[in-house]
Amino acid sequence: MSLCRFCRSPLTRTFLDLGDQPLANSYLTADQLAAGNEPAFPLNTMVCDACFLVQADHEVPAEAIFDEGYAYFSSFSPGWVEHARRYAEATVERFGLGPESLVIEVASNDGYLLKHFLAKDIPVLGIEPTANTAEAARAIGVRTDVVFFNAETGRNLAARGDRADLMAANNVLAHVPDLNAFVAGFPEVLKPQGVLTFEFPHLLNLIQLVQFDTIYHEHYSYLSLLAVEQVLAAHGLRVFDVEQLPTHGGSLRLFCCHHAAGFEETDGLRAVRAAEAAAGLNRAETYDGFTARVEAVRDSFLAFLATAKDEGKVIAAYGAAAKGNTFLNYCGVTSDQILEAYDANPAKQGRYLPGSHVPIRAPDAVKASRPDYVLILPWNLKDEIVRQLAFIADWGGRFVVASPVTRILD
Repeated sequence: MSLCRFCRSPLTRTFLDLGDQPLANSYLTADQLAAGNEPAFPLNTMVCDACFLVQADHEVPAEAIFDEGYAYFSSFSPGWVEHARRYAEATVERFGLGPESLVIEVASNDGYLLKHFLAKDIPVLGIEPTANTAEAARAIGVRTDVVFFNAETGRNLAARGDRADLMAANNVLAHVPDLNAFVAGFPEVLKPQGVLTFEFPHLLNLIQLVQFDTIYHEHYSYLSLLAVEQVLAAHGLRVFDVEQLPTHGGSLRLFCCHHAAGFEETDGLRAVRAAEAAAGLNRAETYDGFTARVEAVRDSFLAFLATAKDEGKVIAAYGAAAKGNTFLNYCGVTSDQILEAYDANPAKQGRYLPGSHVPIRAPDAVKASRPDYVLILPWNLKDEIVRQLAFIADWGGRFVVASPVTRILD
């Protein structure tokens, strides 16, 4: 029997089982596609009846996912870079950061966030396990260590004098298989009155809006404030403020500190605690029945595909996103049904989506292919993508989203 990643209680309650799936960010080359030996791993999630942490019931090694070929570069989403810039502006002002401060980001990717602090002459340090994204960060002047973050990393940073006034960990807490070892690193590095922020998609939205496609092997945990406060408390940290964000379909930004630090709890924190309690996230039975709702989403999309095929319509997809791969593979979609997928990231272009084997092309290719429908896979970027590809209306093309129900956009 599996044990909870945080509290080590036995896991007995299934949240959602998506079957065997390939790694969602492992895009195939033509040679890999021809070889035909694409690995797949179980993608099953459980909920702990003791601490209510929703978690993957698998042990795909992190090194198999975040390798030298890892293809996610944060800077390819203009909206995400702007989100990072606003965070930098707000935290510099709120916490009085300046040239004597140090900002450390864990999972700093290609420097998309830290560059905004650097532009204000605030020293920065990125901690990033993937060498190719770290190299991109260094190329723009962002000091970056290529290493996985844990308690040992934290002690090493502190020993060499890298103590943080502000630490950021955006969309990484869900990505670590050993929550306790990871969180234990932050108290080592954070100054006594330093501030630590986490951002992560909110489990409450995943449940209420049936965002099951955010489940993939990179995500070992699916997080609520309720669960995260317990994890932080076990390592001498506490939350003092929470902001609710629109990113990734609805995220939380937690502002955290040492237990003894002088920050008072805010109304924002109390509001999210109350919302989670009202939704029953502290009751095990709340998590039952999610599978049936996911099956309804799948059936709605397959009905759309069948109708489009009967009408002779051509369907393409926009965004070679991990969430899209979970969705397509759960629905059993293949390259016979989706002509191609468009993505702005050159590292993905010329490759194939894992599982479905849909070819990935540059966004300009849509003008030559002129599909009848463009399925937006990263639905969290829907408005941005609709603006960028508004010209598909010139040939009668229309956009489709499949979450939480398949619909053609007006």
